[in-house]
Amino acid sequence: MKIGIDFTPTIYDRGVSRYTKNLIRSLMEQPGADLALYGSSFRQNEILKNKAQEILSMAKPVGEYVLKVQNYPPTLLSILWKLGLNPIKKILPDIDVFHSWDWLQPPDKDLPLVSTIHDLAILKYPETAHPKILAAHQQSWKVLRERDAEIITVSQATKRDIIEFLGIPAYRITVIPEALPYEIRLINERLTEEQSEQIKQRLVLTRPYILFVGTREPRKNLKRLIEAWEGIKDEVDLLIAGETGWDESGNYQIPGLRFLGKVTDIELNVLYAEAEAFAYPSLDEGFGLPILEAFYHGTPVITADLPVMLEVAGNAAQLVDPENVQSIRQGIEIVLNENTEEQRTRLQRMIIRMHMFSWHLVAEQTLEVYAKAIERYGK
Repeated sequence: MKIGIDFTPTIYDRGVSRYTKNLIRSLMEQPGADLALYGSSFRQNEILKNKAQEILSMAKPVGEYVLKVQNYPPTLLSILWKLGLNPIKKILPDIDVFHSWDWLQPPDKDLPLVSTIHDLAILKYPETAHPKILAAHQQSWKVLRERDAEIITVSQATKRDIIEFLGIPAYRITVIPEALPYEIRLINERLTEEQSEQIKQRLVLTRPYILFVGTREPRKNLKRLIEAWEGIKDEVDLLIAGETGWDESGNYQIPGLRFLGKVTDIELNVLYAEAEAFAYPSLDEGFGLPILEAFYHGTPVITADLPVMLEVAGNAAQLVDPENVQSIRQGIEIVLNENTEEQRTRLQRMIIRMHMFSWHLVAEQTLEVYAKAIERYGK
């Protein structure tokens, strides 16, 4: 099977970037899967090529591998594809199926199409996005409906959202959960004690702390998390790692509350490992990958009692009502005050949950979706 994949998202250091890199790496190691990577960027063309080499360096390819990078910026490429120009089959003539993402679709109407939708936060919380970005997604979703594309999503919760908000039938949607990013394991294996100490000094990790990781936006529920933490701030600090988004929590000036901004992968590994607990009381997520990242480092998790979080955390996290400040505070206190036996039990559960998610399994199930798309398009 010859598979075309849009790997443009790898230049953005966000969740979809990790997903794209790990999916491609895993597919490269699947027998019978020949990959043709397509990307397009005007300003970051060379970075795209470097990202492809980075993925290749992490993988042990068993099939063929083709790379094609164009110089079109996203806005121009969107216009070209909307006009039916620059078709993927002309660029990658031998592919049997093309895997896109949910903000931009190629014009090839006779090419089997698969697209991953991670979440519909941009539709459910339109105030957090620029109108042009929302319009681009809506145009993309329209194409996916009209083209009868196969949809991959990462949780049952998001599948329900796709059915409700986009009107795509359930039989065209396949849930394939994510897994722990390969690079996190790799960084942790290579991290020396000296490097770890240097990072702890640079980030001034001198007091016990609770960690939050993610872009700062209202659905992350930081306002309530901060209010919950204020009741126990004498015991632990609260460290918030992640880029500033559309959020009301940035004006707090409270001793012990630290906004670290964007951190590197190696810094993130140390932050997880040294934290007393990881707090993730989001109101809405597509999957909740940071829960698995915390589990990998043996860090207990406090998260929202929502179906999407349960899909990842199971019985290994401390569940709280994300709309109740007192519930969040009590959840944190329960975790911080666990005895040795309770900590051991929780750690065992975390290990079990973490091993339920595998990129090898993601690749196998994704290949099945490709085959389904090819069959439905009559190839």
